[in-house]
Amino acid sequence: MKRSEINRALKEMEAMIQKYCFALPPFCGFTPKEWEEKGHEFDEIRENRLGWDITDYGLGKFDQVGFSLITLRNGNLKMAEKYTKTYAEKLLYIKEGQMAPMHFHWVKMEDIINRGGGNVLIRVYNSMPDGAFADTDVTVHCDGREFTVAAGTQIKLHPGESISIYKGMYHDFELEPGTGPVLLGEVSMCNDDENDNRFYEPIGRFPEIEEDEEPYRLLCTEYPLAKE
Repeated sequence: MKRSEINRALKEMEAMIQKYCFALPPFCGFTPKEWEEKGHEFDEIRENRLGWDITDYGLGKFDQVGFSLITLRNGNLKMAEKYTKTYAEKLLYIKEGQMAPMHFHWVKMEDIINRGGGNVLIRVYNSMPDGAFADTDVTVHCDGREFTVAAGTQIKLHPGESISIYKGMYHDFELEPGTGPVLLGEVSMCNDDENDNRFYEPIGRFPEIEEDEEPYRLLCTEYPLAKE
């Protein structure tokens, strides 16, 4: 992705967050220049990859496969003695035409929440030990309601609604056409993108960046070392 595309995407997400009156923590407003002056008191942000993020799953088709996101809080399974949080929280911004590919998590359980905007469609399958889709009914939990659907059913989340995704449950998501962009929330166990994602089809995570302008915000993988 070009840096200009990333900047535009982050600004669009920022506008959506403001529209739905979700106040962000201060570090989300740090400029790249300000990050150069930050010391070790902000190591939790650096080491746990908090902050702005973007994914095109390495496919280079951001407007079709991918979305913008912010990790607001997270523990760290590799540094569990230092960072003892057992939970994480994210915001995701998805435009019409974008989607997240089919995947499950080996360990993490999460709630995906429609925080505002259009309607979200989440397709669910149980998984087999070999990673295949199971042709079995899926037990779904949405906002205190338990029900059963056939394998491959899309669950529609209107604003304010959520679904609980248990470990081993395949899921993808896209938007219902014509309903507009969506601000999604994710409340989960610790997030570990490097080890806990099992995609149905092998896929990447972070985009390759072409620097055609200065960054508006640093991504969570771009923070400079702490100033001594």
